[in-house]
Amino acid sequence: MLTDAEIAARTATAVAAAAAAGVDLGLRVDEPRVLYDAFSVIVHLSPAPVVVRVPTVLPPSYTANPHEQTRQQRAELAVAGWLADRGHPVVPPSPLVPREPVRRDGFSMTFWQFVEQIPDVAPDMGRRMEQTARLHAALRDYDGELEFWAPFNSYIPEGLAQLRRLPELVSAADLERAQREWAAIAPVLTSRAAFEAAFPGVDVQTIHGDAPYHNMIATADGDLWSDFELVTLGAVESDLALTGPEAIATYDAAAVSLGLRPTDARVLRITEAAGRLAMIAALAMAPALPMLVEGIAPMIDLWRATPPLTEI
Repeated sequence: MLTDAEIAARTATAVAAAAAAGVDLGLRVDEPRVLYDAFSVIVHLSPAPVVVRVPTVLPPSYTANPHEQTRQQRAELAVAGWLADRGHPVVPPSPLVPREPVRRDGFSMTFWQFVEQIPDVAPDMGRRMEQTARLHAALRDYDGELEFWAPFNSYIPEGLAQLRRLPELVSAADLERAQREWAAIAPVLTSRAAFEAAFPGVDVQTIHGDAPYHNMIATADGDLWSDFELVTLGAVESDLALTGPEAIATYDAAAVSLGLRPTDARVLRITEAAGRLAMIAALAMAPALPMLVEGIAPMIDLWRATPPLTEI
């Protein structure tokens, strides 16, 4: 596990890399300021109206295959930029630099427009679910090239495999159950053809990939969608996993009013199972981000309390 001092040093290195990359791109950078630091270091390149996302805690799939990270970052910029170009409420890529990830000093980073966030705003979950339906309605028209459920294809199986070498983080019994559950749902989450055969009538489209109702920034001009790092092709249920029946009902009502389909209970069941497995797989990154151990523990307890999933 990294120490606090080692994490602080990593953050400082990421900030320096972001500032240097910004200067190379012609930005004025006097006082780089860290806005957030967890899986990524988010740096405001003050006084430039630019924020840099520098991922510092990476899943095994990105560590082993940096080109996979670059490809996903290109998709992130493309989708967010596409939404912004059409006037949707989203944090846009910075217009001051090319819409391309930049690799510098071992980090691959993306550049975004700085927005003033209203701090400590309690989200209205009902409104957020309605906004998620509007996001899905907008994303139906996106026709850029995306992987099918890209986060699940590598992130879960490679994370679970890595945990075999970290027995202090997950018990053997828990890991065996997780791998059995992944084996049960993987065929339909890693193949579009298999998914469509298993769930006829459930369409696949561009989705946010990572709890869009949570990844919104409150500003004086309203909430903005953000953090499209896991954007992918998939079923909308994946964006709604583990929100609960009331939230799902609110989403369904909004979706139908927009001409979208309501959620499918069977698809929601497997995407929620995948969401739980993704949380367990995230523990593979705990050596680089020790706070994950305590943060994920309650979620693992809830997973243990659910019946094992053996079939779709």
